[in-house]
Amino acid sequence: MTTLAQMVSQTGGDAIVTTAPCRADLAGGTIDIWPLYLFHPGALSVNIALNILTACKITPHAGREIVLKSHDTGGEERFASLDELLAKREYQLPLAAYLLRYFQPSGGFLLATHSESPAGAGISGSSALMIATASALARFTGREIDIEQIRVIAQNVEAQLIKVPTGCQDYYPAMYGGVSAVHLETGGVWREAVPVSLDEMDERFVLFYTGAPRQSGINNWQVFKQHIDGNPRVVQNFAEIARIAQAMRAALAGARWDEVEGLIHDEWTLRRTNAPGIATPLMEKLIDVSLRHGGRAAKVCGAGGGGCVIVLIEKGTRHQVEAAIRDHGGQPLDFRVARAGVTFHSGQADKG
Repeated sequence: MTTLAQMVSQTGGDAIVTTAPCRADLAGGTIDIWPLYLFHPGALSVNIALNILTACKITPHAGREIVLKSHDTGGEERFASLDELLAKREYQLPLAAYLLRYFQPSGGFLLATHSESPAGAGISGSSALMIATASALARFTGREIDIEQIRVIAQNVEAQLIKVPTGCQDYYPAMYGGVSAVHLETGGVWREAVPVSLDEMDERFVLFYTGAPRQSGINNWQVFKQHIDGNPRVVQNFAEIARIAQAMRAALAGARWDEVEGLIHDEWTLRRTNAPGIATPLMEKLIDVSLRHGGRAAKVCGAGGGGCVIVLIEKGTRHQVEAAIRDHGGQPLDFRVARAGVTFHSGQADKG
């Protein structure tokens, strides 16, 4: 199977290759779905871009045939022309197909994708791949689209794909890298780079995978409807989510790690109250194990029910935390903050 690194290195000729990082969310999830944040002044989301990458490669060829390939899943789909793709309503590789429906490039080409994110990891692999693929298609079709408009396109196309409202925060780590505070305001959405040492972030967090989700965690659509209907408990929970996110941004910017620990604990407690099924028994066990071997606070990434957990650790305890997680059935992932967002690559084609 072709790895992401091989896919990127085998770049030559007229091929266009992009990569974009996944993310781990720290605070402010779900409130980034319009219009929920409009009811909570000062709402924002805080997340970390991960050096776990997605990639898109577009290689033109003669004729009109369009070939879609996913290197990580092994999926492949062929269309005699763009007209045939547009005429279909169901796809084996819908993410790429839906973006092609929007950009409608001419001619024949191979569009290949890859994701280093494990299945159902909860680290926004699909949103990152949306940014990588939309950016590649914009260049392939000769359109000059700024990165904020790429986000709008990716978010809207993903909503068409999953058929429920989508939030905006998951795209920003893929766009910019680093640690982001995504401000959600009446006048618009904008991203602030949180001024925290990325080297120190690398030392203070561990990320591990617990397996693909076996059940649904938070159902954002159900929570969304309850908020719109004015459910007092849900509205109050979102006010608390907004408070935690504001405090998280300030604590990270001030390198106040004791506060970060307390806020991760508060966020996780709130999410477990909102959705008791968010953590599987394995997740609960691995969180407990990590906290007994150098972890300070932990939370599930994304919707839960499986996927990834991020842990704030004591500096210098990474190896023992990861060893304990591995010994108890978890899979530690290589945690490092991605320094860059979506990136275009060029190089020599593989002559082998």
